[in-house]
Amino acid sequence: MLKQTLTTFILTLAGLLLFSAAATANSDALAAWQPNFDPSGAEYTYLLSNVAHPGIAGIGVGYKIRDRVWEKSNGRLYVDFRPLSQLGGEKDVINKLKLGAIQGMLCSSVAAANVSNKLGLVNLPFVVDTFDKLETFRNTPELWDEYKTSALRNGLMVLDITGYGTYGWATKEPIDNLIDAKRVNFRIAQAPVNTDIYKSWGLKFTVLPWPDVPQALQTGVISGLDHTPIVCNVTKKFTIAKHFTQINYAQGLFVHLVNRRWFNKLPADLQQILTEVVIEESAKARVATINQQQEQIAAAKVAGVTFHSLTADEKQQMIAMAEPVYQAWGKKIGTDYLDQVRSSLEQ
Repeated sequence: MLKQTLTTFILTLAGLLLFSAAATANSDALAAWQPNFDPSGAEYTYLLSNVAHPGIAGIGVGYKIRDRVWEKSNGRLYVDFRPLSQLGGEKDVINKLKLGAIQGMLCSSVAAANVSNKLGLVNLPFVVDTFDKLETFRNTPELWDEYKTSALRNGLMVLDITGYGTYGWATKEPIDNLIDAKRVNFRIAQAPVNTDIYKSWGLKFTVLPWPDVPQALQTGVISGLDHTPIVCNVTKKFTIAKHFTQINYAQGLFVHLVNRRWFNKLPADLQQILTEVVIEESAKARVATINQQQEQIAAAKVAGVTFHSLTADEKQQMIAMAEPVYQAWGKKIGTDYLDQVRSSLEQ
């Protein structure tokens, strides 16, 4: 009994120390982004969550939105942006958003599939897989409008999207082909579409919330990470996983979700200001993401990360293996809509 009690105490103490260290690190990381105004007098507050680091252009946009909305609203609306999982993991935050406990979320596209099947469209392999295709998708009304309205049935609105780069594999050991990949246990996001993709590819995977990834990677619970070069370099995952295979099978997105009930209670002029600012700043952030990916890849190479590529034949093999995913998610998304997106983006 004494031994069990001591063990429990040690584990609890370790957890508290880790929490304290994480909180201190988050506080230090956010020091540079504090507002240069006093938000206490705002009539309305928009609590906006995200799990990732604001050094990522598609996340740092939250602070740009904060400052521009404050200026344009003459201090009436304060965007209280909380990155770095301050409000919890994505599945928890999605539930809070639906309930109205928070008002907005820059939700990763992988997690957004839990809100609406259509929002999982962008995670299907080799559909919206380049920056050019992403802009075509965003700026073609017959493609974009159906996507952005798909969350309304859950009481949420999609205002716009930003990005965090193209998906590949960060691993401890090099992956030069699909045979190598079968030896890796990949962390994937808490998203049904990603689970289906990895099953179709015949790869080992573990579903983990993003805050749990650093410890899992360090302890060997996972040996690889399904993510983008920007995120892996900015969040220091490359200090452990020294190899990156550029699959480029999807664009990582942050979907700007808003609680519709809260939005509808805003005065009309503030609705317009918030919407216009989000759209304008999101477009700028998507351009910045293209440049940031190039910069982060270059920086990672200098730091000793080795980049790998699969052959064109192996990528075609991955597309063929994913056919059951296209079929299954076509039924969920809408077969006609998925076919329309794929044919439009391949032109």
